[in-house]
Amino acid sequence: MSSKVKLTGRVIFKGDPGYEAARKNWDPHTDRFPKVFVFAQKTQDVANAIRWARQNHIPLRARSGRHALEGNLSQINGGIVIDVSEMKKITLDKKNGTVIVETGNQVGRIVDTLARQRYMAPFGDSPTVGIGGITPGGGIGPLQRTTGLICDNLIGLEMVDAKGRVIRANHKQNSDLLWASRGGGGGNFGIYTKYKFKVLPAPAKATVFSITWPWEQFEEVVRKWQVWAPNASNKLGSELSVGPKKGGNVSMLGIYLGSKVKALHQLKPILSVGTPTQKVIRYLPYTEATKFMLAPDPVLTQRYSNQFSSGFGKQPFPDKAYKVMREFLEKAEGGTPAGFFFLNWGGAVSRVAPQATAFYWRQAKYYVEWNSSWVKPSHAARNIALARNTRKKLKPYIVGSYINVPDQGIKCPGPVYYGKNYARLKKIKAKYDPKNVFNNPQSIPPA
Repeated sequence: MSSKVKLTGRVIFKGDPGYEAARKNWDPHTDRFPKVFVFAQKTQDVANAIRWARQNHIPLRARSGRHALEGNLSQINGGIVIDVSEMKKITLDKKNGTVIVETGNQVGRIVDTLARQRYMAPFGDSPTVGIGGITPGGGIGPLQRTTGLICDNLIGLEMVDAKGRVIRANHKQNSDLLWASRGGGGGNFGIYTKYKFKVLPAPAKATVFSITWPWEQFEEVVRKWQVWAPNASNKLGSELSVGPKKGGNVSMLGIYLGSKVKALHQLKPILSVGTPTQKVIRYLPYTEATKFMLAPDPVLTQRYSNQFSSGFGKQPFPDKAYKVMREFLEKAEGGTPAGFFFLNWGGAVSRVAPQATAFYWRQAKYYVEWNSSWVKPSHAARNIALARNTRKKLKPYIVGSYINVPDQGIKCPGPVYYGKNYARLKKIKAKYDPKNVFNNPQSIPPA
């Protein structure tokens, strides 16, 4: 590293025009002031930025979609942010049923591009999340019972390591890195620049649904959902959200890869609970169905700051868990996106053994997350404590936590995020990043 490395790509130093726009993140309370942003245009720009950071002894962070739920995962005071969001190529190979995507693509763009070519790509609950970050963390979403997690479809990758070397991994070469990149979390091993996914044919049409109930009925709806959802058809994916008591409601959004008649048959048990105030059930061309599921998410105009936490439910909540839930929802600030979110599990997700990929939490019945939100900075401490205390109280009823919905209140987070895969991940970390150049407050340390 003797010769001086120059930064390449679109480079914005503190004080340059465009710095404030570069600094904005999905969550406004992640207020960091990096020394420089590098918007990479190609893999070499990423390599140069890493080498420059090492030469100048400056900490670095990788960024793809600006959705990191704890802002110090993709931003750092006085450091360099290596942003891949301008690397957006998508190359579909229909003959082999694969696609190569650069890691700056947003999930919605990939889903839409492939849907128009009659292919299905799994997605989460937002179109603007970067594929670069969601993939290595697992990538959960409503299609997962059919397609598996986003990372389950990852079959190859290109990554720049801590020395600025370009490394390729697939089942034949560096297969340990591929294993670790399927659930081991972003920002641990290097900066990913390209992913290769297998793709599935999309149905011509699908049924989407959106059902709303009054807030007061949340307990009976959640009770029924937790028993119904894990046993519904693997062609059905549903997300259940419960908002704050002040002004919130209960809503279910989902998709069934089949006809409306069959969808209604599947939905019957949950539709007979409580008194739904709104029911939208539509049989749509697949491209429209994905747009229904991925409502526009204005990334950089968020007014709310959030504290999230997450886990996996092994069995339906007992009465005590509802008491905790109610307490949280009564204290959460009204008129904000605060609340509980459940996603059904099983199907293709559970058919993969917990140690076959780095994503460990395969054997759950459902996924659960909750977040408290606030606008005034003076409300931050109270809301962070609310989310974290709720985690302590729910601990008897959940296992693990989802690395893409991190909670920095978790002490000794490794086994919580990665279960029994943590030891192996530390060894792989030691091989690819022995000096721990890629680190953040909850990153994997080298063995």
